[in-house]
Formats: sequence, C-alpha cells, structure tokens
Amino acid sequence: MKLRVKRYQLIVMLAVAVLALPLVVRGDYARNLATAIGLNTIVVLGLNLLMGYAGQVSLGQAAFVGLGAYTTGILTTKVGMSPWLAMLAGMALGALIGAIVGVPLLKLRGHYLAMGTLGFGMIANIVLVQWESLTAGTIGIMSIPPLSIGGLALDTELRMYYVVAAAVLICLTLASNIIDSRVGRAMRAVHGSEVAAEVSGVDTSRYKLQVFVLSAAMAGLSGSLFAHHNAYVHPDTFGFQYSIQLVVMAVLGGMASIWGAIFGAGTVTLIAENLRQFQEFSTIGFGAVLVITMIFMPAGLWRGLGDLLRRARRLTGWPRTGEA
Repeated sequence: MKLRVKRYQLIVMLAVAVLALPLVVRGDYARNLATAIGLNTIVVLGLNLLMGYAGQVSLGQAAFVGLGAYTTGILTTKVGMSPWLAMLAGMALGALIGAIVGVPLLKLRGHYLAMGTLGFGMIANIVLVQWESLTAGTIGIMSIPPLSIGGLALDTELRMYYVVAAAVLICLTLASNIIDSRVGRAMRAVHGSEVAAEVSGVDTSRYKLQVFVLSAAMAGLSGSLFAHHNAYVHPDTFGFQYSIQLVVMAVLGGMASIWGAIFGAGTVTLIAENLRQFQEFSTIGFGAVLVITMIFMPAGLWRGLGDLLRRARRLTGWPRTGEA
C-alpha cells in the first residue's frame, strides 16, 4: 500500500515538472525534442510491461507504432475522419493486430519469440512500402491534420508537447496500476517461471496475450500522436533500426521499471539526435550499448546508478550523523 502511494506521489511530482518544463526550456527545437522523448516513453512503457514484467521479448514494436501512425494518416487524409477518432482507431488496430499475431507468436519462447516478432516487424514494413495505393509507398503520407480542441488547432510545439505529456502521464498511471494489480502479480509469475505459474493456476497464455495487446495499443497511440505532430509519416521511420532503439531504451532504463522507461527513452532519444550524421553506424552502436548494459548493468542504467550511489554512500559514510 505504501509503495502504491509513493508511486502516485511520484506521478504527481512528475506532472508538476512536466507542466513547468516549457517555462524553463524554451524554443521549438527543445520542445520538439521533449515531445519525441514523450512519444518514445509511451512505447517503452508498454515494452517494459511486456519484457520486464511478463518476460516476453519483442523486436517488432516499431511495426505497431507504424500501424498507429498510418491508420491515423490514412483515415484523416483519405476518409476525412476526425483526428481524435482516427487516433482511437490507430490504437484499436494496433491492439487488434497484436491479438491476431500474438496468438501464434506467444507460443514461442526465448530467441524464437524474438525472431518471430522481428519477422512480423519486417513484414509490416514491407507492406507499408509495397501497398502504394493505400500507404503511398516510399513517398509517405503528407498533410496529416493536427489535433484540435473546440476549433483550437494543436499545431504548435508547445500545444503538442502538453498533449503528449498528458498521454505519458495517463499511460504511466495505467502501468503503475497494472503492476500493483492481480494482473501484475500474474505477469511476474509468468516471468519467473511459466511452468510454476501454470501449476499455481495462472492462465499464462491469457496473461501473455493481454500484455502483448496492451503494449501494441500503447505503441499505436504513440504512432498516432507522432503522425499528428509531424503531419507526415514514412515507412523508413518504423523500420528495424527503430525497433532496436526501443529495446535499448527499455534495457537501458531497466526493463522492470516504469520510471526507467522515461530515463531510457530520454537518454537514447538524445543520443540518437546528436549522432544523426553517423546514422549508418547507429544500429551497431545501439547494439553495442545493449550488450554492454546487459552484461554490466542487467537491471538497467537507472537502477545501476542508484546501486553505485548507495555503495558510494556506504564506503564514504555520507551523510554522516549530525550533518545537515
């Protein structure tokens, strides 16, 4: 109970920090970067639930982001649907496809599951490129309208930042509630040992599929928000490289930490932004970061830094009794 209260207190503190950030960080470039971190955080939160708590590896999460983005782009530009309804449709389609592919894929385990999700991501990217009559192929979909509230278009960096920030806080609260619920306990049991969980009466197949569908829906939400923020989507954005970046974000922040999702998404997004000129080597670089983190800090950089700080305090005796 105390842990749950502490989580809610942290969420409230984060909400205050998010509201105050634009007052400190000014300029469209900085706000655009903060929005990108928020969009990645939404995906990584779902990925953390799937990998960190349920123990199911996914290398195809970028495909669900692409599905959300393209659903929104197609429905708003070709059908004329309201952007808000199109965003809900993007989430729904992500969840639906997640349910369809999750049934056969989640029968696989370990490396086989990773390869299966990787194959799904590659197939999805090929479909986005080849189905030109619907997706415009390598040209992409342009002129996607922005979200609006009561006639007020959310077409500035500041306005879109607040929309994405609200989505992050909602997803963070949802993830926190799931972790503390019966579903969260079942997920941890599945992660520990599927056989032991089944013997204990846990329907492992159902819980694995549920968290897979939820992570797909959250990825679809991020993709839809991305489409409205950028007004343009292209298949290259949602390829294998982005999937690897998402996994690195989850691992770097700590796969069993919802707060680590924010740290991992922020760190990797900033690194990727500053290494754009070396884009052809970025996959190798992120792969190396992934391996190094898994070897030396398997709990993630966020928790690893915390452990180092606690060790330093024990060794130095800081803060000493009587000190302020």
